[in-house]
Amino acid sequence: MNMPLRQQIIFDMDDTLVHCNIYFDQILDEFAELLVDWLSDSRITADEIRAKQIEIDVAGVEQIGFVSAHFPQSLIDTYRYFYRLLGKEPNLAEEDKLMKLGMSVYEREVEPYPGMAMTLNLLRSQGHELYLYTGGETIIQQRKIEQMRLADYFQDRIYIRRHKNIEALEQILTSRTFDRKSTWMIGNSLRTDIEPALTAGINAIYIKRPNEWSYNIVDLKKTTDTSMYTVSSLEEVPGIIVESLTMSRAKKKTGSER
Repeated sequence: MNMPLRQQIIFDMDDTLVHCNIYFDQILDEFAELLVDWLSDSRITADEIRAKQIEIDVAGVEQIGFVSAHFPQSLIDTYRYFYRLLGKEPNLAEEDKLMKLGMSVYEREVEPYPGMAMTLNLLRSQGHELYLYTGGETIIQQRKIEQMRLADYFQDRIYIRRHKNIEALEQILTSRTFDRKSTWMIGNSLRTDIEPALTAGINAIYIKRPNEWSYNIVDLKKTTDTSMYTVSSLEEVPGIIVESLTMSRAKKKTGSER
């Protein structure tokens, strides 16, 4: 696959450029501890509570996408599940407390992953065109973008979508002039970043994060002639781009010599 020097590189934001899951995990730890305390007369464990919340959370995201109210609602739905399982009546004051706890995750100050600025600066200096494609509600995602000054790198090439899937990615790819052979999707989610990219016929770099949210994990079925790499840090991305360009030029040179 011969690629021009200038690449079009699409970055996911949450848990690719900036931390996200750690804040949800912190809230879930507080939630499980709180619910165990409220159900202290039962044998319900924190692990059981976390497992049920994940089940409810993932099912909801698949239906309605990345909506801010869904996460706190998943805490309330988990709470109701166990209360009814034990024959207890849910309490409105407790549900209100859980709603506030869940919504507080969106008030956390975001932190960049190591090498975020260095990686974006390097790719920009090499002449690549950078895009940002993130899932969620505009007001919440825009706050993160402003805190991290990401518009300095992506300018008007920023896309926020409630659903991140092949349809949403295709809409972006057809909204501008993209050469799919020289376009990359960089992200931590196999479901919402990598699988749609491979289906759309663009290259992908999967940043594998520890303790990944189960919603993001799917089995890939690569059916297009694209490159896919797996790395463990954002800082490895520029090297992968250079490696691919080098291999492409070498392949082109070998072919012209025959």
